[in-house]
Amino acid sequence: MKKLRLSIILLAFVVQYSFGQASQADAQSERYRPQFHFSPKAHWINDPNGMVYYKGTYHLFCQYHPESSVWGPMHWIHATSKDMVHWQEQPIALYPDSLGYIFSGSAVVDVNNTSGFGKNGQVPLVAIFTHHNSKLEKTQPEQVQYQSLAYSLDEGKTWTKYAGNPVLKNPGITDFRDPKVRWYEPQKKWIMTLATKDRVTFYSSPDLKKWARESDFGSDAGAHGGVWECPDLFPLKHNGKDVWVLIVNINPGGPNKGSAAQYFLGDFDGKNFNAYSKQTKWMDYGTDNYAGVTFSNTGNRVVLMGWMNNWQYARDVPTPKWRGATTIPRELGLKEANKELYLTSTPIKELDVLDGKITSLTNVDVKGSSDLTAKTGGKYDTFKLTLSAPATNDFSVVLANEQGNELVIGYDKSANTYYIDRTKSGKTDFEKDFGKRMTAPRLSTDKTISLTLFIDVASAELFADDGLSVMTGIFFPNQPLTKLSIKSATGTSISKLTYTKLSPSVQ
Repeated sequence: MKKLRLSIILLAFVVQYSFGQASQADAQSERYRPQFHFSPKAHWINDPNGMVYYKGTYHLFCQYHPESSVWGPMHWIHATSKDMVHWQEQPIALYPDSLGYIFSGSAVVDVNNTSGFGKNGQVPLVAIFTHHNSKLEKTQPEQVQYQSLAYSLDEGKTWTKYAGNPVLKNPGITDFRDPKVRWYEPQKKWIMTLATKDRVTFYSSPDLKKWARESDFGSDAGAHGGVWECPDLFPLKHNGKDVWVLIVNINPGGPNKGSAAQYFLGDFDGKNFNAYSKQTKWMDYGTDNYAGVTFSNTGNRVVLMGWMNNWQYARDVPTPKWRGATTIPRELGLKEANKELYLTSTPIKELDVLDGKITSLTNVDVKGSSDLTAKTGGKYDTFKLTLSAPATNDFSVVLANEQGNELVIGYDKSANTYYIDRTKSGKTDFEKDFGKRMTAPRLSTDKTISLTLFIDVASAELFADDGLSVMTGIFFPNQPLTKLSIKSATGTSISKLTYTKLSPSVQ
């Protein structure tokens, strides 16, 4: 009896110890959980997929591995929102099957039922995605990827794969993936923008089932430091004219190493995309906005979300329970600067619903350093900061804690660049290049700098000069940030600064 009692006591101790260890691991992982970005309850996500708006609901899908917090057999996770701010995770939408894993793609509202999937007047939602057949990787690598369909007749709640998959077979290209589909009204046809190794290929279809090749773009344009992925093609108005934007994500080869998104502006006639310039422009100079694509069916408004991570370290970031989150949604536009046209990204207005206590300051003179901690609360997990300052002097926003961790966001006058410096930001040793300073050129020639900065526990999203210069970076402080200051070695005056505490949107 004593032996039995001792065994029970030892078993209870082991269970209690194991539970304590698990709880500590969970707490460590949750320390960096974003509070107003979408992240999975558990496990791995990467590219946003199938983003579509229908009957008052935004649908977000992402690449998802439901059994691990590292990349594996890809599914489509599903989340819904009424405002792109408050997201509810739904049951998994698409599972791997005999044709392969479910890689990236898009979704459309087939209003005219061109696909024939709708029954009795129903409007089908149609997802177009890449099947990845890993069984062919060693023997037929040029046949691994092909395009397939799934459809929903209950407003995105459940999905049925098309019996005729694949609808676009591989012509012999190792990287043949990530279809982004939109309706081209002038010619009454669907246009698919597809990543094909280190360029983009356009296809067209009358019904989403039969596809014909139209043209290629990119062999002699843009950056080619890595494979092209997750393209997107859409028009934006500028001076009453349609300017077509082609976004192409690339990995590696970004301006601050690793993953990034380049873009081209030009004309599209339903067959060919003709770029105004073949030089690369970057949508976001930070290291942590990748695979971003736009929502379908949002009218004249164009809204993009990206994967807030980088393939250089995505598998190793210190969030072992879950890995990956999306950026805040950004509304895209066009703006001229120094006689050049650029794509702009600005936070969507719906984010204002998160606004809490606001602290407004004017004419903040900075000589060396100005500590704003007492005026702004001393807890810097979720907030928005906007400021205006002359473009004639250096300055930086410094977030810090008692352990000496510092995240520094600023403007370098001599180089005319913005930067995010995570050299001393906390945990950086999981990847050799993580703890460095990333930079973005200042494109505006205005005499006044305007900055909007969103901080969400472990991410910084910087929008400068009405979205002309954008940077996104994740970071992992050892302890929460408790100090806020403005610094300037040369001295400057911040004409206006507004600090807004943001409320969590996650449940």
